[in-house]
Amino acid sequence: MTTEGRATIVVLTHNRRVQLLNTLAALEKLPGNWPIIVMDNGSRDGTAAAVSLRFPSVMLIRARRNLGAAGRNIAAAYVHTPYIAFCDDDTQWDPGSLQRAVDVMDDGPAIAVLNACVHVGPMRLMDPTCQAMAKSPLARGQLPGPRLLGFMAGACVMRTRAFYDVGGYWPPLFIGGEEELMALDLAERGWSMVYMEDVVTRHFPSKLRDSPLRHRLLVRNAIWVAWMRRPAKAAWRETWRQLARAKARRTLFLSTIDALTGLPRALRSRRVVSPQVEAMRRLLDQTPKEAVATPAVSGVPRHSNHSWPRA
Repeated sequence: MTTEGRATIVVLTHNRRVQLLNTLAALEKLPGNWPIIVMDNGSRDGTAAAVSLRFPSVMLIRARRNLGAAGRNIAAAYVHTPYIAFCDDDTQWDPGSLQRAVDVMDDGPAIAVLNACVHVGPMRLMDPTCQAMAKSPLARGQLPGPRLLGFMAGACVMRTRAFYDVGGYWPPLFIGGEEELMALDLAERGWSMVYMEDVVTRHFPSKLRDSPLRHRLLVRNAIWVAWMRRPAKAAWRETWRQLARAKARRTLFLSTIDALTGLPRALRSRRVVSPQVEAMRRLLDQTPKEAVATPAVSGVPRHSNHSWPRA
């Protein structure tokens, strides 16, 4: 089956003009006619003007402010292909990988998300997150790769219908482990997530990031999602675990305030997952960290700095 017109590349960016231009140059050289959409999350560094000038064939969407992960929701509304290949301004799909991803998902109609293998930097070191995904303890069944209960937002190919099915990313999460809520909701609706080592994206980590804020958002969002979808006992357990992480990073006070501020809104959206999905999540919680650690996103290392878009 031809892959022409089967997937649209969506790039999320915020104030990384130079890196984005390098990424777009690489994406435009990919074999195949892949439409590209750039979602500019309120950049103030001339990103929009530079993209319009250098890449007139790229669809550019400009937000007036930084919407975080929810910026992808806007871009997805302009997608008219069965699949969306998400990446960020510091990630690039390898030649041939999108064709492989489309073929796999065409053959697996229950697959909602295909997570790529991420090669980091010029040395192409495998991201530890992917090493953990490859060891996922979840039953694989008939899937073409290890089953996941999570994914990396900037390194995955997603079925457009599945993205709409769960309503995209929940805007209050902003950035930082925002994938977990979507992953739980996808699993609850019977969708599968899979890791494929032969689908590759490259990550060139930017130095423009706020690590302390990123850590606080990861802690806050993990607590919110636990109370939105998990049974009370598991939610309490996750809350204490996240607060212990914050204490170790000396951000306990601010992280607690962050979590409490939005907790009522999260609780209004509480819908506990089925025992089957909770059993999958609990298995990942109970698996020794050296085998496969679990973070805000199940099947991804708990201490991995995996959420690439910046706040």
